[in-house]
Amino acid sequence: KKQFRFKMAAGFGVEQEWKAKGGVSMGTTIMAAEFDGGVIIAADSRTTTGSYIANRIADKLTRVTDNIYCCRSGSASDTQAVADIVAYYLDVHCVQIGEPASVATAANLFREVCYTNRDSLSAGIICAGYDPKRGGQVFSIPLGGMCVRQPIAVGGSGSTYVMGHIDAKYREGMTRDECIDFLKECVALAMARDGSSGGVIRMGIIDKNGIERLLFKGTDIPRFYED
Repeated sequence: KKQFRFKMAAGFGVEQEWKAKGGVSMGTTIMAAEFDGGVIIAADSRTTTGSYIANRIADKLTRVTDNIYCCRSGSASDTQAVADIVAYYLDVHCVQIGEPASVATAANLFREVCYTNRDSLSAGIICAGYDPKRGGQVFSIPLGGMCVRQPIAVGGSGSTYVMGHIDAKYREGMTRDECIDFLKECVALAMARDGSSGGVIRMGIIDKNGIERLLFKGTDIPRFYED
């Protein structure tokens, strides 16, 4: 049984027990990148239990608020619980301040939960979204609870296969369409090499108007030397 501990700065807290019933892992490829006008998040859709594919159409792009989403990697149950806790506190925060929460606030809530429970969690999170003050932002919260803002972030087991490609091809200030093509290419390359990544490519484009969801499957997914 895992127990999550989380206390808010104002002095009140939550202590909610979540039962861990299995070893379902989101061995995965998740990505997020800033573009001129917002951010784009992307992920594959494979969830594994050991070498068994438990779900081939999982959605690893999870809503936190209307303009903030997270990409989840690690234990499926851990990351779902963390996302639920952060979404709850952000809802309360928005009511208290009377306006939408900032992306930085959401990222720091993820950091607080992941760091406080670092010994019992297997959760790698990318928090990305748009707010009127700072525009599109991407924050990486890897295992252990560190939080750092980056123009592009990648995580999961497939990330090691595309690091060099990202270093060579990414540039800041990409247009919306250029960023879509780049993330689609990166996730497809990781899916081709990583046994724990696969299925379809899910993508979300977040800007001042909210989120637009995209799905790439079958022949929509780029192929490379195999052709």
